[in-house]
Amino acid sequence: MVDVLIIGGGVIGASIARELSRYNADVLVLEKENDVSCGTSKANSGIVHGGFDAKPGSKKAKYNVLGNKMFDDLAKELDFPFKRNGAFVVAFDEESKSVLEELYKKGIANGVDGMAIISGDEARNEEPYLSNEVKYALKIPTSGIVSPYEMTIAYAENAFVNGVKFEFEKEVVSIKKDKNLKVVCQDGSEYEAKVVINAAGVYADVINNMICNEKFNIVARKGEYCLLDKAYGYFTHTTLFQTPTKMGKGILVAPTTHGNILVGPTAKDIEGKENVATTFDGLNEAWNKALLTIPTLNKRGIITQFSGLRAHDDQDDFIIGWGDVEGFYNVSGIESPGLSSAPAIAVEVADDVANKLELTKKDNFVANRAGIPHFSKLSDEEQAKLIKENPLFGHIVCRCEVVTEGEIVSAITRPLGAKDLDGVKRRTRAGMGRCQMGFCTPKVMEIIARELGKDMGDITKKGNGSSVVVGRAK
Repeated sequence: MVDVLIIGGGVIGASIARELSRYNADVLVLEKENDVSCGTSKANSGIVHGGFDAKPGSKKAKYNVLGNKMFDDLAKELDFPFKRNGAFVVAFDEESKSVLEELYKKGIANGVDGMAIISGDEARNEEPYLSNEVKYALKIPTSGIVSPYEMTIAYAENAFVNGVKFEFEKEVVSIKKDKNLKVVCQDGSEYEAKVVINAAGVYADVINNMICNEKFNIVARKGEYCLLDKAYGYFTHTTLFQTPTKMGKGILVAPTTHGNILVGPTAKDIEGKENVATTFDGLNEAWNKALLTIPTLNKRGIITQFSGLRAHDDQDDFIIGWGDVEGFYNVSGIESPGLSSAPAIAVEVADDVANKLELTKKDNFVANRAGIPHFSKLSDEEQAKLIKENPLFGHIVCRCEVVTEGEIVSAITRPLGAKDLDGVKRRTRAGMGRCQMGFCTPKVMEIIARELGKDMGDITKKGNGSSVVVGRAK
């Protein structure tokens, strides 16, 4: 029996877990994959939106603006990459300028600070690679960029240190109401909780519809992306949007917190909730539309392509609040600007649950979390000091991203440590460079096997069904 059971280990589930860990309560997170941040939270644009395009009065508008303001302090507390780099929404003609004016009005109504509509020439003074066809731009200085998977991991680690339990490979198949809520997983394990929080992403409708009388439908909306090597990071320092459509915020060209350039996403509603395969047509669409913003983008710079799924609700707004079954709480339909909104959503949900259960605050809550030292970001003096303290930081494993053995060992052995190649990648960037794990895979596998006491044949890319090797050649 636990006080609170959270279904889902993405940024929403992890952030709520962290905020609930401030209270004297037994909190458990169930995640169907083998790690946190394995769904939408690992494959999105990483944009901290300003809040200018959400419908005034909507939950998206409320939580986006509140969440945006929390990122500077949170990034320092939890030690994850964040930069307030600003954004432009660009318009190519007079008709599109009217769209910028509507977005500006929405932003003012939502409480977004510092916005301005500027000329194309003014925008090009800041971003010289911007197309000459851009006539106007809405400037949003409060917009930012974040590493979404590192943010999720930071939240989860801090929650864990503060007493939250995490169980992985626990796919929920049934929820029933007795005196309390009873949750059953695919492996037969059963749990009882006073409160269940549904933060299951694209599966949130499935979870809700298991128990609640009021049903809803989540559509998985696929977005496809191209990622460019850091050598092309000069193309823009500002996040560049095109005017949005009813399907989303449009194709962007944006820097990442680690210096790459991201192009995308497309927006296509799919059947089912698992198809993250990229397509020729989707990637071409993303690339060709991005060329309207920056015509000199070079396809030779692409080092990988990927897609992610967004949890789109038919109501086109977040579903946050108590369901029609006692103790069941929905945090669902959290598509863009969900990442930006997560910090504010987490605080409010934790407050709601704490009030219902009459929880008291801890005296010993640990607010700060130190991340893995990124060797490549350190000065020569800091690198020398780190190597003296731990010689493993002197062994470069991933040459593209300059990731050391010390970082990889830390990723595996720290709270909620990595269990596979993708887990190490999300925590250290080993394998995220231009060779895309072409050189470092065997060594990373050796380190994982050594640290976890496993055979090389048991090491996977991303959990069950993703084995890398099947046996020895000789």
